[in-house]
Amino acid sequence: MTSTTYSEQQHPGQKSAQKSKLTRWDKRVLWGGILFSLIFTGIIWAAGARLEAFPKLPDEGPAWYYWKLAEPTTITRLTAWGFYLAHQFAMWGLIWYAQTRVKKYTSGLHAVNIAALGINALFIGLHFVQTHIWYDGLAQDVSIFTSQGSVIIMLVWILLMENNRRGLIFGKGLPLKKRVLQVARKYHGYFFAWAIIYTFWYHPMEITNGHLVGFFYTFLLLLQGSLFLTRIHVNKFWMFVQEVIVLAHGTIVAIVQGNDMWPMFFFGFAGIFVITQMHGLNLPRWVKGAFLGAYIVGATFVYTQPTWQGKLWQLAAIPMIDYLAVVVLALLIGAGIWIYDRTFGGKITTSQAV
Repeated sequence: MTSTTYSEQQHPGQKSAQKSKLTRWDKRVLWGGILFSLIFTGIIWAAGARLEAFPKLPDEGPAWYYWKLAEPTTITRLTAWGFYLAHQFAMWGLIWYAQTRVKKYTSGLHAVNIAALGINALFIGLHFVQTHIWYDGLAQDVSIFTSQGSVIIMLVWILLMENNRRGLIFGKGLPLKKRVLQVARKYHGYFFAWAIIYTFWYHPMEITNGHLVGFFYTFLLLLQGSLFLTRIHVNKFWMFVQEVIVLAHGTIVAIVQGNDMWPMFFFGFAGIFVITQMHGLNLPRWVKGAFLGAYIVGATFVYTQPTWQGKLWQLAAIPMIDYLAVVVLALLIGAGIWIYDRTFGGKITTSQAV
């Protein structure tokens, strides 16, 4: 009898207790990361008043991003782009390492997860310092639509990946080829890392309501991106949180802009919730019915008000764009697979998603 076996016989609950403790590490880190996100968002808010000293140009309309320097310099551009690129390639490198070396899921943490958490925390701190010394983000050189578009495509990509599990329209999924979903899952981490980190460095750490909610949301996405190949990374409730926060963010930004467009964002993303997202949560039928009823009552009340009468098209705008984009994305991935197979005479590997 080995000493290990003897120990297990003498303390039959010890091994299961140790296993239980191990399986909780990904959850503990998740809650710790959420707490960190809240605290750091509070730090941004508390320190934000001094950013008023940075001169900016007058607002020029919806396509104009106001929060950038009136007179950028070489150093402001070098710090924004330099830190962004370092952050970007560091995370891409860790994703590649996880896919090629680690490969398996765990209920604890891999060393590569600890590295990812540390790198993201480091660059969150660097971005705060960079904002308060040089201010400018990537917004100085690229359009606001690139930042918004990257996040929209990420959300659409999630709808595509979840097609088989929860469906797309009231639990019914699109008839997609297996390889399309495999490739979408296999390589989503690289695109998501770009979308999140690019958006993160696009904005200075300002203190408007839209910026604060946006950075809190981005911190959560960075946290999710650090927990690849852990069980919590694929927890359906945590994944749902990553999607639904955009409802609050989009609505708050629209309210701050004061153009009476907030119902389009609120009911648009709420529409995606009742049509698609809630069907992946194993909710009882009566709960789904309650959510759908609340949506109908709320939309009816708002769109019978004088300000929004005749604007029912807003209810369909975001869902229609997103669902059409899912089809387009699936076709693009399918076309990419077809081109790859015929160009290189082989198949794209789809062994492990991160």
